[in-house]
Formats: sequence, structure tokens, C-alpha cells
Amino acid sequence: MSETITGVGIGLGVAQGPVARTPKRTPPPRDERSGRPAEEEAGRVREAVAAVAADLMRRAETAGGTARDVLEAQAMIAEDPSLEEAVQARLDDGKTAEWAVHDAFAEFRATLEAVGGYLGERAADLDDVAARVVAHLRGEPAPGVPSPGHPFVLVAPDLAPADTALLDLDPASPNRVLALVTTDGGPTSHTAILAREKGIVAVVGAGRAARLADGDVVIVDAAAGSVVTDPSEDELAEAQRRADERAAAEAAPVTPGALADGTAVPLLANLGSPKGAAEALELGAEGVGLFRTEFLFLSSTEAPTVEAQRAEYTKLLTAFAGKKVVVRVLDAGADKPLPFLNDAEEDNPALGLRGLRALRANEDILRDQLTALAQADAATDADLWVMAPMIATVEETAYFTALAREVGLKTTGVMVEVPAAALLADRILKHADFASIGTNDLTQYTMAADRLLGTVASLQDPWHPAVLQLIERVGEAGAAHGKPVGICGEAAADPLLAVVLVGLGATTLSMAPAALADVRFSLGRFTLEDARRIAHAALGADDAPAARAAAQAAAGS
Repeated sequence: MSETITGVGIGLGVAQGPVARTPKRTPPPRDERSGRPAEEEAGRVREAVAAVAADLMRRAETAGGTARDVLEAQAMIAEDPSLEEAVQARLDDGKTAEWAVHDAFAEFRATLEAVGGYLGERAADLDDVAARVVAHLRGEPAPGVPSPGHPFVLVAPDLAPADTALLDLDPASPNRVLALVTTDGGPTSHTAILAREKGIVAVVGAGRAARLADGDVVIVDAAAGSVVTDPSEDELAEAQRRADERAAAEAAPVTPGALADGTAVPLLANLGSPKGAAEALELGAEGVGLFRTEFLFLSSTEAPTVEAQRAEYTKLLTAFAGKKVVVRVLDAGADKPLPFLNDAEEDNPALGLRGLRALRANEDILRDQLTALAQADAATDADLWVMAPMIATVEETAYFTALAREVGLKTTGVMVEVPAAALLADRILKHADFASIGTNDLTQYTMAADRLLGTVASLQDPWHPAVLQLIERVGEAGAAHGKPVGICGEAAADPLLAVVLVGLGATTLSMAPAALADVRFSLGRFTLEDARRIAHAALGADDAPAARAAAQAAAGS
């Protein structure tokens, strides 16, 4: 008899097939003394680290897109000088290369988890890098994905970015991955983000999937966020019918985002560098709803010049000629320490000097960035919009918009990521030209649940009615002032939640480019009246699972 395992679905896809589980990782090294001189062990570590970093860079070039950025960051972690020093200290103490790498990386992982934010996101990657280096030292294959010799549904606790980025999705391959199920992680984990970008049918955070065994036949239903075990023939046939219907929709010509009644809902792309522009356009992006500028700053010891920034912004705006491009100024600070911005240690960096607060304390960096954007805007014909991160007050809004207009920028807005900004949206939009809601941080701050902390992952869900109420408040303020309200967090990539967000007043949605097709298809099933009715049903629930269920019932799915 079939059983349903629930989790968080990524996209609308449905797939079926036999399970293949990732192999268990080999035991960690033991804390023991080395029989080799420290210099010899250090040489072994250097060779292993270089090999792993080179492999990650090769994978990055093959993968492209967001996966490339993630893997390049992993390669940089592997060769971090601070980690090298920590490993060397253990070698000097007589430890083996394997233990020195394992222990040093574990210490850094704990440190990054405590910091949170951008660096906290790198913490989970450290485990994978360390495992790859240790495997190389042992002469063993790197941890990875099974190759059973037939198409399969991959089941794992979680996947490393290096593995997710290069999953075999070729329909002609005997080892094709039909779908992905993880027992850990959530909708904003690297696994979920990369699965969405690559169009993989996925359900994450399905804890009870741990009991699945190799060969078990399952249906993975991302739209329902479920994994059906031991399905009947009728259930398998229905799943195939839905998969065929979705494939036909994806193959149809790309059209602008719109509801069934013709209400336009522009669908935009979230990008981390100009390199993703061509792919986003190919997948039907109508512009850019969030361009993250951190790539220019995070690997530097000093702020980039106006000229260097202008060159990158010009590339982006040229690629999206005639289209809307929303650029977020540097979102950094204590959670993303930069030596030229703010590297002071803080007990709770997520609530510290970050975003606009950090830029305001270093106004020359903000002024240079705005100047570079204005110069790039003058040299191109894209429709440039610029916004500030982590706005909490009306006064901060007035400060940023005045400074941006002083340097010649025409359209200036704010990100709503802090509940205070949502509650004051009516007053904030008297100064700003638009608002863009960052649902990841808004959920984190509303629910007092660190988005990177597994112990509170169940609270980090944008479906929670408290979060939806804040979004509705911003939507109402936008409508009252006749100003656009966009969504640029991961919530916009959830096809059903996208309908709810439009029902709450969102006028544009921005997401990973691979999610555009699913969201476009989902929006086209409902009118604006439908969207408002479905949103109202979700608002009436008591918690996130109930809100999702209520929306599904109201949508008839």
C-alpha cells in the first residue's frame, strides 16, 4: 500500500522511478600522531588541496550559472590562507595530514556557523571540501553520486554543491537522475537553489525518506511536496500524464508573465554577475529583479574603483537593453566582513552593522557605487532601478533616495527585509519609487529563526501567515501610492506561492531563471480574482503547512 512522505517541493515537476541512495561517507580520520615529518605531511596537504581546488574549478566551468559561483567559492575556501595556517599548526603538533585537515575545517565550520549570514552559508560547504581533501589524501574516490546503471531517483541526506551542479540529467544516459529527494535542508539551501536552477524535480527536507531503500519505486511530486512510496499503477499513470503535460508547457513558446485574465505579472531573473545574463534571457526573463553586486567586493582587500564597477554594470545593462534591471547596492557588513567596510566582530551580526547601515558608515563606498551605476546607466538604454538593502526606517529611505538622485539615478527604491519596513511601508513609499521584498530575510526576522540553522528550519518558511500578512501590508501600500512592489526572494520561485504573492499585491516576481517556466505556467492557470481568493485562504491559516494546504485546496490542486 502506498505511503506519502512530505517535504518541500522545488518547482512543479513530477517524476517516478527506482531509488538509489548516496553511499555513506567513510569514517572521519582518527586523532593520532603521524609517522612522517611535518614537512612531508604539509606537502601532502598542499598537493591534495590544489587537486581538489582544481577539480572544483573544472566543475564550475562545466556547470555554469549559479552553480559556477558556488563552486568557485568552494575552491577559494579550499585554498584559504587561514585554513592553511590552522592545518599547519596541527601538523607542527605531530598530527597526520588527514586529521589536521579534518580538525581544522571542523573548527572553521563552527566559526562560520556562529557568524551566520553569507559566511554561514559557506559553513556547510566546508564539510564537502574537507571530505574531498581527506579522500584525496587517502587515495579514495571523492564522495559523490551513485551510478547504478539505470535512471534513478537520488535519495540523500543532502548534496554537496559540487555534486548537485553536475548531476547527470541527460535523457540518453543510463545513469540519468530522474528526481532528487533529501532528508535535510530547506527551500533556500544550496541543494534547493541549484536544483531549481537546473530544473531538477526535487523534494527537500523529507525526513522520513531516510527509510527508503535502493530499488524502491517512488513518485516524486514537487508541486505537492511529496514522495509517494509503492505507488499503484493508476498513481504511476497519473504522474506520467502530469509530467507529459508539464513538458508540453515548457516546450511552448515563451510569453510574458501574465494571469489567465491577462493581468501582466513581469517575470524577472535574480543574478549574481553579468555572466548569467544570456541564459536568463534564453529562459524568458523579462528583465532583472535582483542583481547582487557583492561579487565585485567579496574577494577584494579594498573597494573596487568607480571605473571597475562601471565596466561590470555596463555589461549587465547592455545585455538587457530596453528591459528593466533592478540593482541592489552592496549588501555586506558584519555578516559578510570586508576589511574596507566593517570587519569588527559582533555578537549577533544578523542584527548588526550590515546592508545600508554599513554603507552609510562608509559613505564614500556607497557614493562610488551609485556614481558607477549612474555612469553605466547614461551609457546604455536599459531601464535601471537601484535599491538599498536592509532598510528599517523612513529616515534611512529618505537618506538613500536623496543620495541616489543626487548622483543622477532616476528610479530608486528599497528592499523590505525587516518587519519594521513592512509595517511602515505606507510611509516608506512616500519617499521610494518602489519596494522589493526579500522574502528570505523577511521570514528570518519575522520568525526569529536563523535561515541557516537546521534546528529552526521548520520556522524558516515564507508560507507562514505572519510573513504573508507583512507582504500584504506592503502590497496595499504600493497600490495606495501607485508604486510597484516586487518579490525577489526564493518565495517567488514557488509556483503556487507566486500566485499567492500576486494576490497579496506583488506586481513583479523575480527568481532563479530556471524557475521562470514553472511560475509562468502556474500564473496562467488563475485570474487576479482567483489569486486574491487563494491568498485569502492562506492568510486564514495558523501556520505555514496549513497555509500551503489551504492555498492548494483553494487552487483545486
